[in-house]
Amino acid sequence: MNSERDALTEILAWRRHGDPNISAVEAPVVKMVVFAVGDTLFAFPGASVTEILPMTTIYWVPGCPSSLEGVINVRGDVTSVIRLGDLLGVEHVTEDGRTAILLGHGNAMCSGLRVDRVLDVLDVLEERIQPPLSTLPERFQPWATGMFAYQGRSVLALDLGRLFQDYRAGLA
Repeated sequence: MNSERDALTEILAWRRHGDPNISAVEAPVVKMVVFAVGDTLFAFPGASVTEILPMTTIYWVPGCPSSLEGVINVRGDVTSVIRLGDLLGVEHVTEDGRTAILLGHGNAMCSGLRVDRVLDVLDVLEERIQPPLSTLPERFQPWATGMFAYQGRSVLALDLGRLFQDYRAGLA
């Protein structure tokens, strides 16, 4: 019984003080919002996404580009909603009740971005984010900042500020 008590005391002391042979390392991380448009996984840095909203009524506005789906009411504020798939050249899947709107901001623009589904909000080690592949489709290249793995699949990280800048300039 004493040997069990000694072993328990040793385990509890180790848990309180940690293993002296292991050094704590602070590795820089980036919060990422991972989402899907069609079958493709993308991510925006969490700092550029202010809120994730469930799909709501979008009011069509005549005379707007086809990628601008319309406007929504967000607690009394009118916010535009862009079909992100249209900008990226990726076809949206039919709605299955998981469609979401990411409220994003960058380069003096704020808008909602319609995505097919939000998968996760997570911290990604900066060292795990690799440069975009040279074989990346040309349509993604202006906004791609890197790639990382999520549940065995590749995720393309995008720069929302550059995407908004190009959208305002008519390039996206």
